[in-house]
Amino acid sequence: MPLLSILIWSPLALAALLAALPRSRPGLLRGVALLATLISLGQAVLVACAFEGGRHGLQLAEAADWVPSWGIRYCLGVDGVSLLLILLNAFLFPAAVLASWKSVQDNLKEFLILLLGLESAVYGVFLAQDVFLFYLFWEASLIPMYFLVGVWGGERRVYATLKFVLYTLSGSLIMLAAILWMAFKAGRGQGTDFSLAAWQGLALAPQEQAWLYGAFFIAFAIKVPLFPFHTWLPDAHVEAPTAGSVLLAGVLLKMGTYGLWRFNQSLFPAAALQYRPLLVALALIGLIYGAFMVLVQTDFKKMVAYSSVSHMGACVLGLASYDLQGQSGAVLTMVNHGISTGALFLVVGMFYERTHTRDLSKYGGAAARMPLMALLFTPVALSSMGVPGTNGFANEFLVMVGAWRISPWVALVAATSLVLAAAYMLRMLQKTLLGPLGEAMGHLQDLDLREAALLAAFVALILAIGIWPQPLLDVMAPALKDSLAHIPLS
Repeated sequence: MPLLSILIWSPLALAALLAALPRSRPGLLRGVALLATLISLGQAVLVACAFEGGRHGLQLAEAADWVPSWGIRYCLGVDGVSLLLILLNAFLFPAAVLASWKSVQDNLKEFLILLLGLESAVYGVFLAQDVFLFYLFWEASLIPMYFLVGVWGGERRVYATLKFVLYTLSGSLIMLAAILWMAFKAGRGQGTDFSLAAWQGLALAPQEQAWLYGAFFIAFAIKVPLFPFHTWLPDAHVEAPTAGSVLLAGVLLKMGTYGLWRFNQSLFPAAALQYRPLLVALALIGLIYGAFMVLVQTDFKKMVAYSSVSHMGACVLGLASYDLQGQSGAVLTMVNHGISTGALFLVVGMFYERTHTRDLSKYGGAAARMPLMALLFTPVALSSMGVPGTNGFANEFLVMVGAWRISPWVALVAATSLVLAAAYMLRMLQKTLLGPLGEAMGHLQDLDLREAALLAAFVALILAIGIWPQPLLDVMAPALKDSLAHIPLS
């Protein structure tokens, strides 16, 4: 069975079914959308069951001619890294539907159709093995997010949406120029070839590698976002609806780090070493700068948004180590950040639905009124701090191992982010749960069954991965080793 094609296209097919339903039945619309995302989650689990752990190379590959005269093929495949990311994607989309169960009332049908379209596009990004196909999915993911923020966002949604689109589109156009150059190069004077496998066998001059690496790097650095390309992120997060923030932090940012690993590292190994000092420097700046920015925020959602800048800096630092442990930490960060930060945005949304403000000066004392929220929010915050026993500890430890192998000084600078993370997450807990009752907290109600079950699912993953991360590390190891084989470290 073409499991990967079914995984990619079934959310879009179910979105077409959703479009045929009457908009006068919001309960039916929500139920069908939730069922569609749960079906997709089941399909992702089937892919995981069919995947052979410990085996090198792509698995479950599918290939068919699409536009043979241009060297474009419909090629899909999955390895250990992309498998973990599609499982993360499959988990977060049901959460996004549940998060918007009450908060989205207007144009509900369109909102849910866009969510399912976005799910298909993200699957395609992680599974495409033809670069033209990858680029189509990459650009397609921008369209639903544009509308999700621009239509259902906050007061400054138009500004945030335009900024997000202009940043992302600018990087994509630069990447497109590099893609076309590589396609003609791979065609060897006979046309174009967009096969990623063919590109990996190309002999490129050092200067050619350098500018091609830079073109891909800009597109992916904007998506991560890596300092100084990060300024679109806080605005987009603050204005996005809760579901949009969960998906933006959970999976869309990972498209950038995935691209850095899949394309920059494997296709341009000499340039990867040449750019390594710059990559390390930008990662460290983002890591520390993002943490300090969290500490000075008074907006609850901006705190979580800037924490993403810091965590993704750590992810890029792990990738730049070109070391198995460091890159294992980077991939684990992609997964764990999606879980932990996705849960944090859910918490922000739940508080906002009750208080109609994100001003932390009006918060406080919520634990007395919302004991269930306090019980579930605390492990999520501890996860973002990297406390042992939570999922955040394993990836932070491995990233620090990779940083040490770059330089002990790099590891020392990076380690300061752990102290800062503890400071801002404890401040977040103190401002929301502890202290005297804030002026916005007078009529709080604790979590209902839907909200409690949703957060409990995230907490269960946080604890499960924290206690036993080894299965994830085993799955990703062959793909990381294959990619590192391209890097001439010695």
